[in-house]
Amino acid sequence: MGQTDRVRASTLRSALPASLVVLSLVLAGCGGGDDGDKKSDGDSTAEASPTPEVPQIWPLTGLEAQPGQSVELDRPVVVTKIDNSPASSPQVGLSKADLVVEELVEGGITRLAAFYYSQLPGDIGPVRSMRASDIGIVSPVGGVIATSGAAAPTIARIDRNKIKYFSEGGPGFYRNSGRSAPYNLFTDLKKVAKAAEDGKTARPADYLPWGTEADFAGGAPAPTLSAHFGSRTTNWRFEDGSYTNTNSNAAQGDHFQASSVLVLRVKVVDAGYTDPAGNFVPESRFEGTGAAQLFHNGQVVEGTWTKDKVDSTLSLATADGAELRVPAGKVWIELVPVEANNGSVTVGQ
Repeated sequence: MGQTDRVRASTLRSALPASLVVLSLVLAGCGGGDDGDKKSDGDSTAEASPTPEVPQIWPLTGLEAQPGQSVELDRPVVVTKIDNSPASSPQVGLSKADLVVEELVEGGITRLAAFYYSQLPGDIGPVRSMRASDIGIVSPVGGVIATSGAAAPTIARIDRNKIKYFSEGGPGFYRNSGRSAPYNLFTDLKKVAKAAEDGKTARPADYLPWGTEADFAGGAPAPTLSAHFGSRTTNWRFEDGSYTNTNSNAAQGDHFQASSVLVLRVKVVDAGYTDPAGNFVPESRFEGTGAAQLFHNGQVVEGTWTKDKVDSTLSLATADGAELRVPAGKVWIELVPVEANNGSVTVGQ
């Protein structure tokens, strides 16, 4: 008999004639009590607890996908090489990138490797050539490259590392008649991505060790920073919750708004050939370990980065060795040369 039935029977016994009390108790016994008393722990009819739904997380931003969106796509990450000299102005399509890596090229200037996965712009450019540095930048997520081409030694190394690329003459590429060469090559990235489909639906690896705002313990005040590459200096200012590149070459309204800026100090070596003007061609070695600075929320945390192999994903640690996670959002990565004559970082207080 269930607890409810015993209480009911006691009440009846105090208010009814004896014969009715007996009848009441008999009926209660036949009823078997509440449903909960009838079920055992192993009752197959008991409802199972619903399985919590695992959030869909974009690999290049750490952000949750919208309801109904899948982060497993039938196309790879498309990394577009974009010119970053004043002659590239205005750059087109940069705001749609999930993540951007700035790398040193010859003459102390830089080039951008813009990563696209969660969304694709149409036109993007100006598109420029690859470097050996791109092997370590692109490999961790198995990306393909949209490029104008590359020097023969670089193409040989790209091929050896089995990185697929699309260049001028391929799907989506065209010359903009309103611009001067070599800054007039553009591409429709949607057409490049369509050509890159391989019929395999998959999610790339996380590019960074993603976390939440709660994982960022804060650090020294850093409202501004400047990454120096020699002839190029990229300036950032924290305002209205994100970082603005104050000397960007992007078109108005098409700037990349970074939630965080991650500075990684890298070794620079000779790529083994010179450019047509006879300049030394640098190669940023994006593997091994080095100093790191994570800028977020107007503050900076000092630490180290580690990347075991050229195609390994990146791990970060604080100065005392604790795991360092990057709050989810769009990130701009500065691969600044560790050599003092080639690169440095200035932090504003």
